[in-house]
Amino acid sequence: MKYYIIAGEASGDLHGSNLMKGLYAADPQCDVRFWGGDRMAAVGGTMVRHYKGTAVMGFVEVLAKANKILGNLSFCKKDILEYSPDVVILIDYAGFNLKIARFAKENGIRTFYYIAPKVWAWKEGRITKLRKYVDKLFIIFPFEIEYFHKKGIDAIYRGNPLIDSIASHRSSHETRTEFLQRHHLEEKPIIALLAGSRKTEISWLLPRFKEAAALLPKGYQILLAGAPSIESEYYRNYIEGSNIKLIPDDTYGVLRNAEAAVVASGTASLETALIGTPQVVCYGGNPISFWIAKQFILHSKSISYISLGNLIINRQAFRELLQDDCTGKTISDEVVRLISDHQYRDEMLHNYSEIRKALGGEGASVKVAEAMIEELKKQ
Repeated sequence: MKYYIIAGEASGDLHGSNLMKGLYAADPQCDVRFWGGDRMAAVGGTMVRHYKGTAVMGFVEVLAKANKILGNLSFCKKDILEYSPDVVILIDYAGFNLKIARFAKENGIRTFYYIAPKVWAWKEGRITKLRKYVDKLFIIFPFEIEYFHKKGIDAIYRGNPLIDSIASHRSSHETRTEFLQRHHLEEKPIIALLAGSRKTEISWLLPRFKEAAALLPKGYQILLAGAPSIESEYYRNYIEGSNIKLIPDDTYGVLRNAEAAVVASGTASLETALIGTPQVVCYGGNPISFWIAKQFILHSKSISYISLGNLIINRQAFRELLQDDCTGKTISDEVVRLISDHQYRDEMLHNYSEIRKALGGEGASVKVAEAMIEELKKQ
């Protein structure tokens, strides 16, 4: 069968690559055409466009890139028609993908949505579009099952693919000494910094991370885990003259060997929890974009947190520092607590075990691919 997959950002590339592995395992003769990134390209298929040119965060930022987004939409629609897939699989990236879902529906092409839009947090109006334009919704968080059921959507949950990604990564078989030698690091305890995968969030978070790094106790190595989608020079513009060392494209290795982590809100915070590194989550951005997002969240009665790990167990497993509360001082104070308060660390690690338990076991990628193929056979 022919699969057209659209992932518009780094987390989608990660989940898309896992899904593609599952599809190739369940359907060895499958043909895949996709929008995504390096991880998906490494699995196989034909890349149409890289997410580096599509990922945008924030309401104001989206408006600034409106012409480019419209151009991508037009190109994508034309490409889908020319390819004539058996199914279009949309991964997160709701602003773009829901428009494609409508287009596919209008043209008689089956549409699956993998990684549901976070309608339980904001923009609940998108539920109507999901019901109308998407043939089947596949989710990766257990708390979404009941939520979507109440909204009249029979979603399919087959586990969370991050568990497989982390278990299969090379860092899971590497000793600390090997990690330090590979990156030419000293034998000192590590504090990890994860500033996100979009330039808009990186430009907001890194100045605050840099300020926090300068306030941390001496004797620690401060490592910035660089996202594969961001060129090293972009990071260096923000960390020049600081005590921060950039480690490109080895986030899991950095996290596995860190005493604590400062993490941008998003998929990375859940990865950090699954790896087992004590963390503080940070979120902020353009004041107007943040204010608009806050209004959506305030009008939602479904959530009390912004971090996936906290949402999964519906309590605070780790602290969230948002916008004005996210400063160099508050970050450094929380990191000091993470590395010095053993009871605090132990409670967090216990909460991490609850998160892992809630997500289920391994094999999610193959299971969801098999479920998709079963759905396609029903037509």
